[in-house]
Amino acid sequence: MPLRHVAPALLRDPARALIGFGERADGEVVRLNLGAFRPYLVTDPAHVQQVLGDRADNFGRAGDGAFWGPLRRLFGDGILGDGPVWSDSRRILQPLFTARRVEALMGPMAETIADAVAELDAPARAGRPVDIGAEQARIVCHAMMRTFFGDRISVADALRVIEAQDAIATSVIPRVLAPFVPLALPMPGDRAFRNAARRIDEVLAPIVRSARGADGDDVIATLWRGTAGDGRPLDERQVRNDTVAMVAVTTETTVNVLTWLWPHLERSPEIAARLQEEIDGVVGGDRVGPEHLPRLRYTRMVLDELIRLYPVAWMAPRQVIRPAVLGGVRLDAGATLLISPLITQRLARYWDRPEVFDPDRFTPERARARDRYAFFPFGGGPHQCVGMHLFYLEAQLIVANLLSRYRMRVRSPRLPALQLAAALRTRDRVELDLRPARTGVVA
Repeated sequence: MPLRHVAPALLRDPARALIGFGERADGEVVRLNLGAFRPYLVTDPAHVQQVLGDRADNFGRAGDGAFWGPLRRLFGDGILGDGPVWSDSRRILQPLFTARRVEALMGPMAETIADAVAELDAPARAGRPVDIGAEQARIVCHAMMRTFFGDRISVADALRVIEAQDAIATSVIPRVLAPFVPLALPMPGDRAFRNAARRIDEVLAPIVRSARGADGDDVIATLWRGTAGDGRPLDERQVRNDTVAMVAVTTETTVNVLTWLWPHLERSPEIAARLQEEIDGVVGGDRVGPEHLPRLRYTRMVLDELIRLYPVAWMAPRQVIRPAVLGGVRLDAGATLLISPLITQRLARYWDRPEVFDPDRFTPERARARDRYAFFPFGGGPHQCVGMHLFYLEAQLIVANLLSRYRMRVRSPRLPALQLAAALRTRDRVELDLRPARTGVVA
């Protein structure tokens, strides 16, 4: 695709342009001409499976290339990197996020989320609107800091880190869009990046340092007990890098994805009614607990449809390590591949009416009939997100608590615009009016 077609569209509406490029590619591996940067766009599920899964050893996360290079300055080479250091971090942290362990934490997490949601009673009674994105961040921080960080990080400090990570997510966009510019050359956003990274270290560095040698099975203590492949203990820098990364991994997806839920429910009253009916029928007047989650089947389908449309990890670029052929196209070593769930999950080639919010796409029958890599919001293969199972359980608890306790109206039903930052997020705030549910809940 020539530069004269690609560049203007990207400047007008990057998300719409990328999806349009995917439609025009029609499943083929195509090269985008972005001047000095000429990546290959990969959208077909069979090709995505080759890159992320079956042949992942030949398609690496380019440490200094598009997308990963700017973020490497914050997260280092650990759990969000590649190579031996990533392998060590993954081995150390993976046991904390197995389905069995996450489910064992659901009792304390459910209690914490219920208590955090109940703090919305005051604005609900007073008739004050709430910024639901900010409230979701508060609720998620209560849950994650207690269950995965052993309360070593306070909620106030976690929110400071999230605020700084939001600034970083947008500040790196100039470098993501111009990956050929050396890091030594100043770019717009660099100062904001440095300031935000400094704020993160001001919060987390003392906490990480004070946890050296501490007992516990939280993220930070587990990292300090971890060893590299040669048996050496992890150094402070890697423990810091992985702590920063895990704060992002355990909070960002839930906070950002759920913000889109409320405008969609406002615009789709039949979906909202069906979701409310399920939650009322399953939870009733009880306090939401882990025992309710297996019966919240439609709630899970709603979450799947949300993350189909709004995959927070919207871009997964890879670099070719050894010359390869993909989809009949010869790829030289060093070539960059752009793989995006945001694109593939919105293509009419693989999804009927892809722009329509339709949770029924995720009935068990329809999900089984779909190509595995037509839906990959958490990536795939060895780099699949460790927090995938956690997201669904935590998000179900938050949605069920909110809808069993309150009736909610969105002040503006307009869907928030997409912001293609380092992680997908809403460009606009979403404000809700709350009122206590008629049935009430057990306090």
